[in-house]
Amino acid sequence: MGDARRIVVKVGSSSLTTAAGGLDADRVDALVDVLAKARGGGQKEIVLVSSGAIAAGLAPLGLDRRPKDLARQQAAASVGQGLLVARYTASFARYGVRVGQVLLTSDDMSRRAHHRNASRTLDKLLAMGAFPVVNENDTVATDEIRFGDNDRLAALVAHLVHADLLVLLSDIDGVYDGDPARPGTSRIAEVRGPADLDGVEIGSAGKAGVGTGGMVTKVEAARIAAAAGIPVVLTNAVHAADALAGGDTGTCFHPTGKRSAGRLLWLQHASTPQGSLTLDDGAVRAVVERHSSLLPAGIAAVTGEFSAGDPVELRDRAGHAVARGLVNFDARELPQLLGRSTRELARELGPAYEREVVHRDDLVLLHP
Repeated sequence: MGDARRIVVKVGSSSLTTAAGGLDADRVDALVDVLAKARGGGQKEIVLVSSGAIAAGLAPLGLDRRPKDLARQQAAASVGQGLLVARYTASFARYGVRVGQVLLTSDDMSRRAHHRNASRTLDKLLAMGAFPVVNENDTVATDEIRFGDNDRLAALVAHLVHADLLVLLSDIDGVYDGDPARPGTSRIAEVRGPADLDGVEIGSAGKAGVGTGGMVTKVEAARIAAAAGIPVVLTNAVHAADALAGGDTGTCFHPTGKRSAGRLLWLQHASTPQGSLTLDDGAVRAVVERHSSLLPAGIAAVTGEFSAGDPVELRDRAGHAVARGLVNFDARELPQLLGRSTRELARELGPAYEREVVHRDDLVLLHP
């Protein structure tokens, strides 16, 4: 891992802010010191996925804790994001490094044009020697499109930029075989597959209480990245230098899958289906065995409320999910299309209806 050239680093709110809200300048500077030195004059390329916008906006808005409602979270993020990127800009300036801000939503990971543009922007920032700082676009995200935590976002960004390594930094030293606060528990140094964590109780809450994640989201993010062929180190932010140098720190998740150039890792691992389509037996075989697109003729039933572009599950007649895809029609449009050929629909309803319900390029199979 010390040989990794392109690295994505994720840091949580608890490592950057005080429990009451507000940025801790010393903590930010300490992290920047490590990241700037790790770049080694351009020998390594690093993308930082940074939480902290909402937490940074709490104190300036007179909030004593993270609000539960989305509107006030967005307001805090609006104030805090400017403070956060300004702090990073000032800190990296000590090393003559310019910062580029990139704000993303889950839509940007699923839609082809957005995915391509995000990838191109990050690649160009790195090529020009700037330091990309990525965060979820909390000010415009909604309940339906939010990543929910920046750990998953970091895993998806690592896939987006074809990273050689993902480093997840928090206030915990790694994954333990029990509560780290209890005597007799020990750090799990390596995870080579899901079986290595069987029986391990993973906590869901962090110490500081200013973020949305916890060890559960970090382990899930590590699994997503590992499934995409990217090794992951999960460790305490104070050990960031060791992690970037390939030292023995935290918990290392070894790759469990192969690297893919596709954009659909999000769809398989991090999307929330807004409905489901029940397929007849012939359509199931076409989608699963022949990797074909889903046509209206093969759909037996529609469930849920969704719009064109939303993720939906494709189910067999027994109700088992066999695939997930981005649908090309609204839920209210589909009932009139079921069981009919695209040619017939084009004659009756117009050429806009001579298309797939889910294109094969927007579809991933779900393995049992």
